Amino acid sequence: MEGTAFVAGATGFTGREVVRQLCERGVPTVAHVRPDSARLDDWRARFEGLGARVDSTPWTREAMAATLKALQPACVFALLGTVRARTRRARAEGRDPQSESYEAVDYGLTVILLEAARACGFSPRFVYLSAAGVKPGAGNTYYRARARAEQALAESGLAYCIARPSFISGPGRDDGRPLERAGAAVADGLLKAAGLLGARKLRARYASTTNVILARALVRMALDPHTQNRVFESEELR
Repeated sequence: MEGTAFVAGATGFTGREVVRQLCERGVPTVAHVRPDSARLDDWRARFEGLGARVDSTPWTREAMAATLKALQPACVFALLGTVRARTRRARAEGRDPQSESYEAVDYGLTVILLEAARACGFSPRFVYLSAAGVKPGAGNTYYRARARAEQALAESGLAYCIARPSFISGPGRDDGRPLERAGAAVADGLLKAAGLLGARKLRARYASTTNVILARALVRMALDPHTQNRVFESEELR
C-alpha cells in the first residue's frame, strides 16, 4: 500500500497498536480521536510521539467525507466498538445511554465512516474489525450490529477486509475488563482440552489473541493487495 492510513478507533486497545505498527513501518498515519474526548491532549502527545498525525473530525458523514477527501487515504481502518459499561456510565451521567449502544457505535459510527469513504471520491480500502461468530440473523444485539456493519461494507462497492477475532486479551487495557479476561482464560482452557481431543479447528477459531498479534494481522491485511474483499476468521489473524 502506498499512501496514508486513517485509523478510526485509534484510542482503543487494538487501535493504538495499529497506529504504532503503521508508524513503525513508515506508513503515513492519521489517528482519529473523538473531538469530545477528555484525553484528547494526552492522545495527541502519544500519537504524535509515534510519528502519527491526530485528527478530531466530528462524527458526521459530511465532516468525515471532507476530511477523507482532503487526506486521500489509501486505507481506512474502522476499529470502533463499545461495551455495556459505557451505556451504564452514560445513563449515570445523565446522557442518552443509546449514544453508547452497540447500534450507535459498533454499527452507526462504522457506517458513517463507510459512507464518508464512499463519498470522498478516492475509494480507499476499508479494513473493518468485527468479531468471531458474527453471522446474519444473530439474536444478540452486539452480533446483530456487527453483522449489519459487515453487510453494509460488502454492499458498499469499496475494496475491503473484514477481521473476526475472538477474545482480545493482554496487558495495557484502560478499562481492565476483568470479566472478559476471565472469560478468555476459561475459554482458552476449554479449547485447549478440546484441541487435545481432536477439535483443533474449534480451538483455532475461538482461542484468544493479543492486541499486538491482531494489529500485526490488520496491518498486513491493509498492505497486501491480495487480501481484497475477504473475511479473515480468528485462526487467520495470528
